[in-house]
Amino acid sequence: MAGFPIEFAGRIKSLPPYLFAAIDEMKQQAMSRGVDIINLGIGDPDLPTPAPIVERLKQAAADPKHHQYPSYEGMLSFRKAVAGWYQRRFGVTLDPASEVLTLIGSKEGIGHVPLAFVDPGDVVLVPSPGYPVYPVGTSFAGGVSHLMPLTKQNGFLPDLTAIPKEVAQKAKLMFLNSPNNPTSVVMSKDDFRRLVAFAQEHRIIVCHDAAYSEIFYDGKRPTSFLEVEGAKDVGIEFHSLSKTYNMTGWRIGFAVGNKQVLAGLGKVKSNLDSGVFQAVQEAGITALESDDHVTDGLRKIYQERRDVLVPGLQKLGLEVQNPPAAFYVWVTAPKGYQSASFTAHLLEKAGIVTTPGNGFGAPGEGYIRMTLCTTKERLGEAVERIQKCGF
Repeated sequence: MAGFPIEFAGRIKSLPPYLFAAIDEMKQQAMSRGVDIINLGIGDPDLPTPAPIVERLKQAAADPKHHQYPSYEGMLSFRKAVAGWYQRRFGVTLDPASEVLTLIGSKEGIGHVPLAFVDPGDVVLVPSPGYPVYPVGTSFAGGVSHLMPLTKQNGFLPDLTAIPKEVAQKAKLMFLNSPNNPTSVVMSKDDFRRLVAFAQEHRIIVCHDAAYSEIFYDGKRPTSFLEVEGAKDVGIEFHSLSKTYNMTGWRIGFAVGNKQVLAGLGKVKSNLDSGVFQAVQEAGITALESDDHVTDGLRKIYQERRDVLVPGLQKLGLEVQNPPAAFYVWVTAPKGYQSASFTAHLLEKAGIVTTPGNGFGAPGEGYIRMTLCTTKERLGEAVERIQKCGF
């Protein structure tokens, strides 16, 4: 019996290939040829989850009370731990019952929030280069992304004055990301104050992605969007345990801030997912209630790695932004190369996987992104390989 052609929906056919899936395919092809790959492509911490967090998961997983459906908003005990962490870390007071929402990783919340507030044809302001989920989530909701170019000329920060007035008036939602992926640039409190004023003037919901706030260097702690007066009136902040505690595979994060925005996101979640496994939430409580000893140790390792890779690349004559936070290094492609061609050159000639900057949006053309998610020895070797193959 003959089958019939299966056709994807328009929203799927219009999607570009997911950037990191395409990079993984390139990596697998090189490995199949026997190449010793140094993977500086995907931001997935190579360090293990701290032992006390793992032990708490083991204990909680054995408890039958955690074997049933969890609540979609998350255990109140986990949300209290989030509120306590925000108070200690940022001096921000949150009501655990209404101003904290548990997520299956921050990616899930970022992808779902446009469904709650964006109707077909509505405008969403999106930083570019930026995390691909911002425009994809917008597209799934039928919205239209208006790109906010992050360029060297504006310090890789969104230029609110460059947004046309008619676009700002139509915009329903804005995504932001500080520390930024892929540029690692950090927004200041003054930047956030201007942002809050802009959002209030144009009645735009702000969704700030702060997943990298705990990976910072030289003791300079990034601020939270919610530290600024009026921020909670206009938006929410997404956070994740993935990078802070090396828990990328655990899939647990949270959104905090404006209770009406969280209620809208929660409405979507309650219809589409069944919440985070409670044993993982118990482990998350252990993470959030741990002292700075754990995160200080991780930051020290990443800073050592940064201080091997960045000076090494600069000595080779590459123009490199020295990251103040996050574990990304934003490298200008040398003369004669574009993002894709330099990425291909490093893979083919040096066995180094990187990410083309234009994969994060058109303004990323002319750059590549490297991560610090491998040992300092391998990062030093990467520099040596680039020196040998040249560019």
